[in-house]
Amino acid sequence: MSQRHQIAVLGGGSFGTVIANIMANNNHRVNLWLRNAKRADEINRDHVNSDYLPGYALNPLLHATDDLIAAVAGCDIIFMAVPSHSSRQVARELSSHLANDIIVVSTTKGIEPDGFKLMSQVLAEEISQARIGVLSGPNLAKEIAANQITATVIASKNEALKETVQSLLHSGTFRVYASTDVFGVELGGALKNVYAIIAGLAAAMGTGQNTISMLMTRSLAEMSRFAVQKGADPMTFLGLSGVGDLIATCMSPLSRNYRVGYELGQGKNLEQIVAELGQVAEGVNTLKLLKQQAEDLSIYMPLVNGLYDIIYNAKSIEEVIGGLMFAEQSRDVEFAVK
Repeated sequence: MSQRHQIAVLGGGSFGTVIANIMANNNHRVNLWLRNAKRADEINRDHVNSDYLPGYALNPLLHATDDLIAAVAGCDIIFMAVPSHSSRQVARELSSHLANDIIVVSTTKGIEPDGFKLMSQVLAEEISQARIGVLSGPNLAKEIAANQITATVIASKNEALKETVQSLLHSGTFRVYASTDVFGVELGGALKNVYAIIAGLAAAMGTGQNTISMLMTRSLAEMSRFAVQKGADPMTFLGLSGVGDLIATCMSPLSRNYRVGYELGQGKNLEQIVAELGQVAEGVNTLKLLKQQAEDLSIYMPLVNGLYDIIYNAKSIEEVIGGLMFAEQSRDVEFAVK
């Protein structure tokens, strides 16, 4: 029998809940931390998270709590599934309560505005004693909960960490691949949110498959061009955390970012859309950061510039599309295997 671990999953949203349940089903002791005490009580009493995954039966061994320090007590592995704007605060609060050499895995697909820091960098600064990994891929939580076949990527420089996470999450419908390119995997997860907004906008306009195909492949080119400037391996973007995640997010109405774009394409403004969704999709915040970084590093990113103009400079969609079609014609494939 494989080693039984004590695990804390921090963040009781849809993805945090579903990965916590996979590990509980694999006979590990799992604490799920969330801020809402009533939701924690519901999970412990009824074994369901009705706010995020209604109808999805949770393992009775999965324990929920709103006490952060109690959740991590005695744990040898922690998964961070909180929003990007909360990651540093949560990491700082729990750092002194964690053992040396503990495994901490980020599942958050976002970027911290101050210094354009990825979540792995935030965790390294706040929990210096940890071995850190990043989990990312085409992982729509509701499909995972429905037992649809899914795969993801665990990225780390530490081989033992990757093997451990692969064992924890492996099931008949969920498979975990490994990578050493932490920044590439993490950037793929964060950047694709911006392009999902573009895809949703295009869908609302009734564009054909030729257009969608062009947008997705040019999005992939922009993502990888930017990521290489930040030190990532361009080949990472041919995998699950790159093109795989891009396809899933750009094609699915389950994605909040796609829904933002779709509503924009129907003529609504961003304030209306955020009010209806009840929260800002990560891609909206990432767009601003990406636009500024692209300008600072002189990286050619016409789709990012176009979307920014639509959302923040009140340019019409038709005007932006016209500009894109007559912009500089860059190469199709920029990176090649030597």
